[in-house]
Amino acid sequence: MTTVRDLMSTPPLVCGTDVSLADAALKMRDAESGSIIVVEDNKAIGILTERDLLHSAAARHNPSDERVGLWMTAHPDTLGPEEEVGAAWASLSSHHYRHLPVVDDGILVGVVSIRDLMAIASLRPADEAAHDVPRGLEGVVVSETTVGDVRGLEGFFHYRQYSAVELAERRSLEDVWFLLFNGALPDSEQSTRFNGEIAPQRVLPPGLLSLLPALASQGSPLDVLRTGVSLLGAELGFGATTDIDAPTLKRQATRLCAVVPTILTSAYRIRSGLEPLPPRDDLSSAANYLWMLTGEEPSVAHARALERYLMLTIDHGFNSSTFTARVITSTGADLAAAVCGAIGALSGPLHGGAPSRALDMLDAIGTPDRADAWIRDAIGRGERIMGFGHRVYKTDDPRSVFLRGVARSLGGPLVDFSCDVERTVVEALAELKPGHQLYANVEFFAGVVMDACGIPRQMFTPTFASSRVIGWATHVMEQAADNRLIRPTARYVGPPPPQPVPVAS
Repeated sequence: MTTVRDLMSTPPLVCGTDVSLADAALKMRDAESGSIIVVEDNKAIGILTERDLLHSAAARHNPSDERVGLWMTAHPDTLGPEEEVGAAWASLSSHHYRHLPVVDDGILVGVVSIRDLMAIASLRPADEAAHDVPRGLEGVVVSETTVGDVRGLEGFFHYRQYSAVELAERRSLEDVWFLLFNGALPDSEQSTRFNGEIAPQRVLPPGLLSLLPALASQGSPLDVLRTGVSLLGAELGFGATTDIDAPTLKRQATRLCAVVPTILTSAYRIRSGLEPLPPRDDLSSAANYLWMLTGEEPSVAHARALERYLMLTIDHGFNSSTFTARVITSTGADLAAAVCGAIGALSGPLHGGAPSRALDMLDAIGTPDRADAWIRDAIGRGERIMGFGHRVYKTDDPRSVFLRGVARSLGGPLVDFSCDVERTVVEALAELKPGHQLYANVEFFAGVVMDACGIPRQMFTPTFASSRVIGWATHVMEQAADNRLIRPTARYVGPPPPQPVPVAS
């Protein structure tokens, strides 16, 4: 990686504030430099450029009488010597600077100019954007959406115009599903009609049903889901999003979202040596999921607890899996292809695989009295504390706060233990990693709630997928409605081209 230190001119050309413009201009001419850094105690306090000299001349001032301190640009932007050269390129280009002082621990050590950057011009295409993009696209706005948003600094997220937490408190999963697909919450009649529309579509189509035993024996539930969704799209004839109209895509999305829980629960039961159970029309989506998974009709408390978790995980901004779905849709691919890609992204442990790992951590801690020592030892080894910290939230994750309350309503030793560990972890992280603002995220109490509802750990992430598919489908429909191919660029950082190709020996 090329750094500012590799390119800067050193020692920099310097002068004091009381030097005359004439003397400063003479030094710049002799050094063939377009600027001179104004210093005090080896610290850069200003910069005088050729442009400043021209302004003085235009004002008809005598350069021998004018002092540098009156014409310099005070408090100039600076660069650190170890910064990647892209930072210099961005600052010089976007602000129309021609020179920037390089400062190390407050002391001036060099200067970078446009001329210095010409040394790496062969690495930069002529039409490359002037600005740098942060790794991982963090903070970069890549599209506009009406689906919802995550406001991390405020600890708030919403679906459409409603607080997601308030929706989880007051409405049903089906109502939120309707909201995302239609842009408004349903009234009583619309809700009843939508529930009646969803229920019969939970049934597996014949072709997929016949292949499911073979699929279930070969992979994890998410593996089966990814392949199952692909087969579903083929069996039902899902067309390219560029070739079908919005109502057709919406019908396909409804069918897909309705059948995903059946694929997951059926695959799990087959892999466990049990017969898959057909969905029941008389149960809500959450209650039906628990029924198809465990073979027992759940209590009202367990069904509602799971429903609230599912409602909080339907959508969460442009996370990795949602962005993947939109990228695939932007190519015109069908809904099944987009969702298969999203499932693949979700399967990564840095995205959807943390709830079970949080419970694994609780198992490793064992008892409340061991929590503080265990956490401090893990932090000392540089290990990640599963279920804590979030890429977006810099305060309490509202989903975690809500699910803590859901867990407490269910009660049990694991709930009490998890609350004790949460307090211990937050206190230890605040002490050992000050300023990092690390709190419990949704995965920590999600695992506790799902465990209390009777969901086995290997089904935690698949359960997450059973609700997130509603969000993916919504984003697919939005992308398809106003599509443009998503085609970013990358910055080449290899050896300078062109180089002669050696003749094979």
